[in-house]
Amino acid sequence: MTEASSTGDGPRYQRVLLKLSGEALAGDRGFGIDPPVVDRLTEEVRRVHEMGVDLGLVIGGGNIVRGTIASRKGMDRVSADYMGMLATIINAMALQDMLERKGIDTRVMTAIRMEELAEPYIRRRALRHLEKGRVVLFAGGTGNPYFSTDTAAVLRGIEMGADVIIKATKVAGVFTADPEKDPDATFIPNISFQQVVSRELEVMDAPAVSLCKDNGLPIIVLDLRREGGICAAIRGESVGTLVSS
Repeated sequence: MTEASSTGDGPRYQRVLLKLSGEALAGDRGFGIDPPVVDRLTEEVRRVHEMGVDLGLVIGGGNIVRGTIASRKGMDRVSADYMGMLATIINAMALQDMLERKGIDTRVMTAIRMEELAEPYIRRRALRHLEKGRVVLFAGGTGNPYFSTDTAAVLRGIEMGADVIIKATKVAGVFTADPEKDPDATFIPNISFQQVVSRELEVMDAPAVSLCKDNGLPIIVLDLRREGGICAAIRGESVGTLVSS
């Protein structure tokens, strides 16, 4: 992992893997891609990039199709998962378009080869893009069914030597229960990987949490809708929930 700095107003984490939920791109529509929402999300990414941070990004595909849900409704699980992976590529291309309109050099790299649209994922090439200051959007999940984009994000974060995984979602962090269903749910500012697993808290899926635990890679869970929240977390401010050893 790269060495993180905590001096002054500079970033505490120098290399970051940002995981965004695909549903976020849909906004209030609940489906598809809402351009004003993409504009706001990419503005946040632009601010992170201006901090001089090496940034990789993984986005889900739930705004278009979610493989696990499709399989529960009768579709073959493998086919459904591949459809979900293709959805993440559509989302990555939408983010790339808006980021480059803002003057940010980007690369989309896919675990499923489609050279007409994006580069195939090659670890050394991805590292070189980060070193050159490009934002790298990792699409297509892991390239394999039965693995979530959470797991893909952690895997790419480990491969890139990230200092932290930031999961930007629709809640303020980790709670004792789902805050949208349980009004008595309590916010947890700090928690260990072991506690997440033992209490079965919905931070990330179990394989993703286990990978982070085994590699000492912290996770910050925060509210994607909080303006400036991602930048604040990267500076080391207390934002969302920190999951660590």
